Amino acid sequence: MYAVIVSGGKQYRVEQGDTIYVEKLEGEVGAEVSFDVLLIKKDDDSITVGTPCVEGAKVTAKIAGQVKGQKIIVYKYKAKKNERRKQGHRQPYTKLEITAIG
Repeated sequence: MYAVIVSGGKQYRVEQGDTIYVEKLEGEVGAEVSFDVLLIKKDDDSITVGTPCVEGAKVTAKIAGQVKGQKIIVYKYKAKKNERRKQGHRQPYTKLEITAIG
């Protein structure tokens, strides 16, 4: 059984027991999060495709941590102007453990 959920403008294919990283969600570690916007839900023998969402289905997950991604270096440079700027960025993510698809 799997489902396709939407979080942070991105789509994720999840199964029960999966660990995924999504754009930062508010909540403490150990809190429950539910996703009501399912685009596709596949049971053992049937596939339900939403138009645009599957009615009455939801995925529940537990927040396993609030983490940061790898550091990305942004470097801007303009030739012949002695203009340089270096900036770093670490994107915040939420680590989720999928507990149930229903």
